[in-house]
Amino acid sequence: MEINNPQVHTELTTQFNRYQKALIDNDVSVLNELFWNNVLTIRYGVGENLYGHAAIATYRTTRDPQDLPLVVGTSVVTTYGREAATTNIEFTRAGRKGRQSQTWIRLPEGWRIVAAHVSLMPDAG
Repeated sequence: MEINNPQVHTELTTQFNRYQKALIDNDVSVLNELFWNNVLTIRYGVGENLYGHAAIATYRTTRDPQDLPLVVGTSVVTTYGREAATTNIEFTRAGRKGRQSQTWIRLPEGWRIVAAHVSLMPDAG
């Protein structure tokens, strides 16, 4: 298996950056597009466990869009062959440090997130 094929890595990084911009801009249509439209899609958030695209989409339309901007720290994008990838970032949002990880799969409709996890680090103190 080829890890980080340059062409595949560029393709996935483009979609990942598109997702990050949509997240900050609260562009719900792009966020919903980039999650696999399937009942098997999972998103574990800071305060919610969401199972299936419908639950994720509902969350996106009902969440408070305040404090969405974040500063990305370490970012790691890894592709596995031509069909699978993971993305992981450390971020700071509203003074809190957090982590985001995603599993991406190339489907007939393009790269889609099939599983995601967001967590905050404990406050220093």
